[in-house]
Amino acid sequence: GTRDTPDFRRLLAGQYWELVAEVITPPGGRPEPTPGSAHDWLLAALDAEAAAAALDRLTALAVPQPLGTLLQPLRLTGAVAAVPTTGVLCTGNGASIEMVQMLVGFGDPGLQALTDPRVTFFELPTGHWPMLSCPAELAEVLLRAAADEGHRLEPAGAAEPPAHLRSFLLDVPELPRERTGNVDLYLPHAEEPRPAVVFVHGGPVPAEARPTPRDWPTLMGYARYAAGQGVVGVTLDHRLHDVADYERAAADVAAAVERVRADPRVDADRVALWFFSGGGLITADWLGAPPAWLRCLAASYPILAPLPNWGPTGRFHPADAVADAGALPVVLTRAGLEMPEIAATVEEFLAAAKDCGADVEVVDVPHGHHGFETLDPTDESREAVHRAMRSVLAHLTA
Repeated sequence: GTRDTPDFRRLLAGQYWELVAEVITPPGGRPEPTPGSAHDWLLAALDAEAAAAALDRLTALAVPQPLGTLLQPLRLTGAVAAVPTTGVLCTGNGASIEMVQMLVGFGDPGLQALTDPRVTFFELPTGHWPMLSCPAELAEVLLRAAADEGHRLEPAGAAEPPAHLRSFLLDVPELPRERTGNVDLYLPHAEEPRPAVVFVHGGPVPAEARPTPRDWPTLMGYARYAAGQGVVGVTLDHRLHDVADYERAAADVAAAVERVRADPRVDADRVALWFFSGGGLITADWLGAPPAWLRCLAASYPILAPLPNWGPTGRFHPADAVADAGALPVVLTRAGLEMPEIAATVEEFLAAAKDCGADVEVVDVPHGHHGFETLDPTDESREAVHRAMRSVLAHLTA
């Protein structure tokens, strides 16, 4: 559910165990956790590479979860803080050390405890149940954890600016910026209305993060670059603070686009949208029903399908929506050194686009990482940015 539902308000009021008891209590009966069909719930939670024998073994040994683990409150003393901690991240489930480090770099206060030197991390290239899919590798990781090995995260701002706050890879002109509400306009020198490119940041980004995304060097750099080419560059802040926030973030983007199109300095019939990273899921709205004024949709190192550990995201599934994109041109910048969990969503999208004949141009950065504009300031990266911008502007002015 969402944060506005009565059930969520009850959780905040400390009524979790009462709520759970209602869900699992049969009418007039005693609360009992019922696992249902063992194979059904295993198949829903187990990664595909787990062998049938492992499924059968777990089915034979599994027992219902004790009800007390759901209904009995925990009383924390703080003693656990002194115990070394290891996280084993399963990349097939949508988690990686690189992604966690990126989120820590955004300044989320809830994640800073993960940078304690007593906290280490390992990765396994598997899904949610490594004890079934790769038991030997998991055992090795646990032995290494006991020996105090593992990767330790860097605190936000420890040695140098986090990746998203480093300098943009291009020298771009300093052009006037106008700020209204959550929208910034970078204006070219022009007398007549000009086309616009709206740059949509990724996330989730903590609400407390400062500076906010529209002041990040990459977004500002792209907007200034666009304005230097004679079109209006637009950045905005939207409220994608959690994976449950896509609905309101999409509404923020749609409202910002309408505000931009209403500006007399903008040619309302010639607009492009350019999405980054986790903002990629929002492309589903525009792919599924592209308006006539949307001349191009671009995406750089995007997430184009919900990650496995995100749960349902409703309509925000671009790999499904692309079937309805029609003739809308799509310019997709793909990082060759992308996080595997994100790269898989891009390949899913490209396969779906190929099946339906969508107009997708792929700009590859073979040696580029997620956020290559600040991480990899190479000639290869610069050429990729130039090529993607040329394509978007060509579609805008065609």
